[in-house]
Amino acid sequence: MTRKYDVVVLGGGSAGEVVAGRLADAGLTVAVVESSLVGGACSYWACMPSKALLRPGAVISQARRVPGAAAAMSGSISLSQALQQRDRMASHWDDRRQEQWLEQHGVDLVRGRGRLDGERRVLVGGNLILEATRAVVVATGSEPIMVPVAGADEVDLWDNRAVTSADRAPRRMLIIGGGSVGVESGQAWYRLGSEQVTIVERAERLLSTEEAFAGAHLEQAFGDEGIEVMTGTDVLEMRRADEGAVEVCLSDESLRTVDVVVSAVGRRASTADIGLETIDLEPGEPIVVDSWLRSLEHNDWLFAVGDVNGREPLTHMGKYEARIAADQILGRGRDARSGRRAVPRVVFTDPIVAAVGMTEADAVESGLDVETRRVSISEQAEAALWGEDVEGAGLFVIDTEASCLVGATFTGPAPLAEMLLGAQVAIVGRVPLDTLRHVAPQFPTFSEVWLELVS
Repeated sequence: MTRKYDVVVLGGGSAGEVVAGRLADAGLTVAVVESSLVGGACSYWACMPSKALLRPGAVISQARRVPGAAAAMSGSISLSQALQQRDRMASHWDDRRQEQWLEQHGVDLVRGRGRLDGERRVLVGGNLILEATRAVVVATGSEPIMVPVAGADEVDLWDNRAVTSADRAPRRMLIIGGGSVGVESGQAWYRLGSEQVTIVERAERLLSTEEAFAGAHLEQAFGDEGIEVMTGTDVLEMRRADEGAVEVCLSDESLRTVDVVVSAVGRRASTADIGLETIDLEPGEPIVVDSWLRSLEHNDWLFAVGDVNGREPLTHMGKYEARIAADQILGRGRDARSGRRAVPRVVFTDPIVAAVGMTEADAVESGLDVETRRVSISEQAEAALWGEDVEGAGLFVIDTEASCLVGATFTGPAPLAEMLLGAQVAIVGRVPLDTLRHVAPQFPTFSEVWLELVS
């Protein structure tokens, strides 16, 4: 059986939904092929459930810093209610609302495993062919990398899906990887009742791709809280122990006995089994695209948006790319200007780590002549209002030749994440510092940090 559409979207995650809806709204016939839940990992196993798990502990921690409110903080978090809220935020792993959204936009949903089957063709199951007269958009996302450690195949390793959908707080948890998934998961479950959480990171600091001070601030906060952080450390071997426990051997010759091991070492593009070989592309590798999200090898019909192209594996960037790709298919021709130059990144721990654009190291490596300006968040009036012992910092990376911002990083209380949009606008628009100096942040807010950073 063969069906024809203007566009076929392979993958119904957040990026796939956006590109499909935008194209259908413009009058094109569109089909989305999805074998799992429409809405993708962010909705069910990443962004939404992980933030729901972090929220109870964050609220309690914030209240304990405020004189007058701290005295009201008695008892403990209700794990059952926290998990119920997590389940609600993950839509109880039911995608009927997303199905309805596609239907409202006139998008056909085809359930099943889809694979490319030559140019402009997608095979679903064993007998349904979807032919695209204009374009095929691949939006199959990414999948977790499981640590290649001796004995790992004998252990029931948790990945990001398991750690965000668990129905219990493991008594002893060891997390391999100090990136965003590792640190968010560790703090969430520690505050929800895990007695022992250890984060093992091969690099010399947490969040190794961000500014060094950000990882250091987070590591200090975790240590003060009781979360063990081991940087510059490898996991050498793991093996089953008594009563379902796991023994983990580390490169510092220590041994940890835990109940759960979480693999949080990264993700890779989900392209191993989507038929790339039928169009002479390499299965298992990201689909390389240009600034219009077109495949370099098949730029007249094949697009790739979101994690699958290996550019910026973040939900908001996937949605942004989806809008760019849709406009290109519709003949509007906008390119992805934000791209790597102004990508916002937030780690929703306590303290939060929020960054956009280049780090100082990125800028230097790219050949820019830069200076950095750093200011303490703790000195802001809002910090005193936020509570006692509020710490944090802001750092701007400035292109001295162009006299404009190319990167910004903030650590500290949660509201600092909202400051990224202003920084991103400055970076994307290449707003001169002389212009930024005319911005007058409202008092008292954390945004007053801009006065120090652009003076």
